Amino acid sequence: MLELLAIILAGIHFGIPLIYYSYAKVKWLRKPWNIKMDEHYKPRITIIVPTYNEAKFIERKLDNLYAQEYPKKLIRLLVIDSASEDGTAELVKKWSSRHRDVNLELIEESERHGMVPALNHALRYCQTDKGEIVVFTDVDAIWDSEVLTRVIKYFADPNVGAVTTGIIPAMRFSALFEETYRNYYNVLRVAESKIHSTPVHNGVFMAFRADLLYKIGGLPTYTGNNDSTPASVIAFMGYRAIQVDDVIVKEPTRGNQFRRKVRRAQHLLLSFLKTKRYVKKLGLYRPDKQFERIWKVEWWLHVVNPWLLFACTTLLVLGAFYGSLIALTLLGLGLVLLMSKLYRTWILQQLYLLIAAVRNLWTREIVWSK
Repeated sequence: MLELLAIILAGIHFGIPLIYYSYAKVKWLRKPWNIKMDEHYKPRITIIVPTYNEAKFIERKLDNLYAQEYPKKLIRLLVIDSASEDGTAELVKKWSSRHRDVNLELIEESERHGMVPALNHALRYCQTDKGEIVVFTDVDAIWDSEVLTRVIKYFADPNVGAVTTGIIPAMRFSALFEETYRNYYNVLRVAESKIHSTPVHNGVFMAFRADLLYKIGGLPTYTGNNDSTPASVIAFMGYRAIQVDDVIVKEPTRGNQFRRKVRRAQHLLLSFLKTKRYVKKLGLYRPDKQFERIWKVEWWLHVVNPWLLFACTTLLVLGAFYGSLIALTLLGLGLVLLMSKLYRTWILQQLYLLIAAVRNLWTREIVWSK
């Protein structure tokens, strides 16, 4: 009985995401963009870079932004520094003095409160600016010189409210997992975007229509992310929040990757648990039916599905403890399958979500130690 229940749970756990991914790849990914793009569309852009003890990366980041082919007169750079202790702010000032042709402003916080509060603080400086697009980016993310030009053309369509890019690891912290995960991830996000919107976005490049950010009162503070949560809010308002298929940004893989992935999963879970209710509370809930369907599946995959794997494994361990040969065989099969890169990657992602769900019981990690 335990073995049968475990097999049923495993079938649901692996079957639903496999069916969803296959359907999205075959039916949605091949569709053309139903978006009116204009490569000559050149609105004003404010790029906000949050920093905390980033002396090692900040000058390279500013050089990278300086190299963008987008007209410099239309770009405003805001660096919001959260009380760095390594001279980050001083390096920004020196860089600015050497690049007088760039509109750069440094905002210094006296105390560190976390990335989302820092970005909301920076957004208050933008409201007097006439910039139409606000872009958030991580200090260690590297863009190709054409990234802005290629992304902004999507905003020529007034129905587009948020745009993110594909990502690849800048360094292979684990060739066994990250590359495989990103291949799956990028296909699914673009496929969902072709239909309407994707609820999962990337902080290495996250662009928003500025008036929509102000309309929702800035970034929601119930998570620590500046990408998926506000983009999903905008999608629930009826605008499109998409990942484009013609721009790739290199994602940094520095630091403790396991902890970083768990923290990321914590914020995603909070987004799936609270965002729809948050938009309804604002009185801005105008979702597209297609996005509602996407949201429901992704909600299941992030919130519920990992626990089916946990339940399945627990049942098999209990069965093996009581001497079930079938349970032992199935557990052994699971261990053998770990030799498959795809299977290993999937199991690791489920582990991140499970740990994140437990950690969310006592901490949201809005402010974390580096």
